[in-house]
Amino acid sequence: MTHPPLALAHLLDLPAGEPWGGLVILHGAGSRKENHADMAAAATAAGMAVVRFDMRGHGASGGQLDGRAIDDVAAAAALLPAGLPVALRGSSMGGYLALVAAAHARAAAVVAICPAPAPLLARGLRTGRLEVAADTATLERLLAAHPLEAAVATRRLPILIQHAEGDEQVPAAGSRALSARLRHPASRVDVSLGGDHRSVQHDPSAQVAALAWLREVMG
Repeated sequence: MTHPPLALAHLLDLPAGEPWGGLVILHGAGSRKENHADMAAAATAAGMAVVRFDMRGHGASGGQLDGRAIDDVAAAAALLPAGLPVALRGSSMGGYLALVAAAHARAAAVVAICPAPAPLLARGLRTGRLEVAADTATLERLLAAHPLEAAVATRRLPILIQHAEGDEQVPAAGSRALSARLRHPASRVDVSLGGDHRSVQHDPSAQVAALAWLREVMG
């Protein structure tokens, strides 16, 4: 399957030697690619090629976030060196997209950090809590068509969900509930004590754990 070129602001980070895998980093609503430079640096140091991009309506990418979001994830994955197994790593809205776009992007594994369920994202769009330029109608159709629970239950690939117990925006109970739907034996849900909505994505120990897990499940 081929995908249109990614016409969004992006960065491609390569390791010093030959990469053993590729990683697409997906930011959350209101964020941007530069906010995940720490994970990109950790992943390249671990030998992965990394793509991070500004979603539509974010950072240096223009327009509005819309129903093309899943296609954009696949287009970003296509920027990685050919032949590499690819993982998706996203936080909050990016965690949701990592899970629902996994099949379309032909991902070999997913790391989802505090993944926001579709109803929570849709409510944020309607109330304006999500600070993002969006085509609400097409984005809500995407959310309705791709519930998080179904995406997890129908994906027999390794999935690591990381969440902080103290997350004040996306309750950790939602991630715990997803654990019963995980189908791959290497999949798991890790909930850390304390923290907040953004703590896990920038926690060096969580990054190291995720990268070690990716190395194990991606070979």
